[in-house]
Amino acid sequence: MTRYDLVIKNGLIVTATDRFRADIGISGEKIAALGHHLHGDKEVDATGLLVMPGGVDGHCHIEQDEADGTVHEDGFASATGSALLGGTTTVVCFSAHLPGKGLKEQFLAYRDKGHASRCDYAIHQIITRTDRETLETGIPEVVALGAAGLKVFMTYDAFHLADDQVLQVLSAALPYDVIISLHCENYEAIRFLVSQHLAEGKIHAHSHATSRPVSVEREATSRAIALSEVTGQPIQIFHVSSPEVAAEIARARDRGVQVAAETCTHYLTLTEDELKREGFEGAKFICSPPLRSAVEREGMWGALRDGTISVVSSDHCGYTYEGSSGKARYGRNADFSKIPNGMPGLGTRLPVLFDAAITRDRIDLTDFVRVTATNPAKRYGLYPRKGTIAPGSDADLVLWDPAIRKTISPELFESAIDYTPYDGREVTGWPVATYLRGRLAMGNGVLHSIPGDGLYLARAGRSHA
Repeated sequence: MTRYDLVIKNGLIVTATDRFRADIGISGEKIAALGHHLHGDKEVDATGLLVMPGGVDGHCHIEQDEADGTVHEDGFASATGSALLGGTTTVVCFSAHLPGKGLKEQFLAYRDKGHASRCDYAIHQIITRTDRETLETGIPEVVALGAAGLKVFMTYDAFHLADDQVLQVLSAALPYDVIISLHCENYEAIRFLVSQHLAEGKIHAHSHATSRPVSVEREATSRAIALSEVTGQPIQIFHVSSPEVAAEIARARDRGVQVAAETCTHYLTLTEDELKREGFEGAKFICSPPLRSAVEREGMWGALRDGTISVVSSDHCGYTYEGSSGKARYGRNADFSKIPNGMPGLGTRLPVLFDAAITRDRIDLTDFVRVTATNPAKRYGLYPRKGTIAPGSDADLVLWDPAIRKTISPELFESAIDYTPYDGREVTGWPVATYLRGRLAMGNGVLHSIPGDGLYLARAGRSHA
């Protein structure tokens, strides 16, 4: 009789396609067998628990360098600790493309930062310019180093590429079978609306939302899709915030365009009313694209159910509320345009989504696994090593108690970020143990993984749009 290093027994295993009761036999870092009456040197009874693949969060800004010389405040050790506490075992984060530095140089430097990670990590490469070195040398080099994908911005002063530049990046990447993800908002329209708002004295946090209406996201998404059609390069639209935008994507897919879509937990669970909070409190909820109305939020669930949106990420962007580099870096009287964009969400992604999706019966358990683990692993060339429970896959597992009720607070996640947009929200369903490659990384809210336990993951398979 085969004996395993670890056996997780009696749990309800949930994958992207099935739910079934079985034992999981783990040898070393890999799942070796699924069956009944398995035995191991160590056995964990998961009776009453769901056993799911560790979450794969495909959109995380961690310790990322910015053009203004700042660095995102959540470092690898703290951010990935939050990930494990929330049931996520793989993060995909971003290497910057700063002036005066080549892609390969910045990619390698960022990969080295990741040596402090507590969980496994992959890297997207941002592209902010289209000089010959970037297109002909840099892109092939970072793809060879295993970049999970490339990212292009259609807005932001320090990042945005014009249409001709987007076409150049799409064309340059075409031979390498790597997906390009785009932040889609109309740069000139936003500049016009921000200027108009400020001239009219509209400086409060909610003006961030009204200066970035759905129309600017919808238009840019339509344009990105057209550019993809011109080149034949598969793309992904990041952080879709509105069913109107999802409808553009659905129409494109109906005519055969290879375009995928991601949304984030906050677009499914929060609304723009949070930006109306008194004083500086609304600053906590500034992100781009902005939070939308309650009607649009509910429409997003329809796009998730019908498969138009196939990945849910956190877009974790670690700016503190009180810190000198955070939301109030220009003072609490600063207008909305000076407040850093982004919210923390790595630790809360799965618990908040589970409560909103499963406890409230909006999607099925298998769909939950599909959009939070399996699809992102496939999209970034990490599957089947990550994102599923099968012999030969890494033993990345989360044991989930669907009945536990928790009230969310920043302290639960040991993060360097001093707030969470979900502070005080009660949720049902919580991870009670997280295993990273067969080792207990978190148990009952206590971290066991230490900085350096995480491995860099080079993209090993095809990117799926």
